[in-house]
Amino acid sequence: MITSKSNAKIKSLIKCMKNAKERKRQDVFLVEGIRMFSEIPASLHVETFVTEECYEKHRALFCGMVYELVSEQVMDAISDTKTPQGVVSIVKRCHYTVEEVCKGRNPLIMALENLQDPGNLGTIIRTAEGAGVTGILMSRDTVDVYNPKVVRATMGSVFRIPFCYVENLAEIVEDLNNRNFTTYSAYLQGNSFYDYDYQKPTIFCIGNEGKGLSKELLKAATYKITIPMKGKVESLNAATASTVLMYEALRQRNSNYRQK
Repeated sequence: MITSKSNAKIKSLIKCMKNAKERKRQDVFLVEGIRMFSEIPASLHVETFVTEECYEKHRALFCGMVYELVSEQVMDAISDTKTPQGVVSIVKRCHYTVEEVCKGRNPLIMALENLQDPGNLGTIIRTAEGAGVTGILMSRDTVDVYNPKVVRATMGSVFRIPFCYVENLAEIVEDLNNRNFTTYSAYLQGNSFYDYDYQKPTIFCIGNEGKGLSKELLKAATYKITIPMKGKVESLNAATASTVLMYEALRQRNSNYRQK
């Protein structure tokens, strides 16, 4: 059992937890909690650190996995949460191209520009999987998808939804428009999103929580859409607005959908 924070593996893990550049350098990210641990694809798993108590409760999940037992004190040091769940894993990063993100017979893509809130990004990724989104494009200035808070908020969907960062999101959108995609930008002065058909290759563009979409991305979009509001509410936050749009696309694409 590792009982000291001075252990080389623990020092490296703590550095990764606190420093995005270090995570990128090692080409890994961190996953915390038994539920997230249980969803790690075997091909991406590097190593797990677990307390004896957690290991005894979930012994079967660790069969065939590379792991180290650590003391409660060490777990407190390597955990990014106030109440550690007893297990932290190192996982290889996924690398997707724009082509991989946008492939498929009838793609549904989320294009996210300069989102800064980790909870928003994580929630969008999780909801995207539930709504049948096939891929996510992000501008370079969007929050790090491997930020521990983002990873937790995805609840495992980060392992299953293809995504990538791009240098110029507007240029990518314009190129996809020329390849039979239709792009819809969320915009307060747009037309009601209920007025459009999302059954063909579709891209929804969501902008920064405070500033919205850039002029370049608004110009690149085929249509500007808005979610009608009642009362004194002017807009929804990025994750909520994304959810509304994604599930309208799901409804249209699965008109006979019934939950089994």
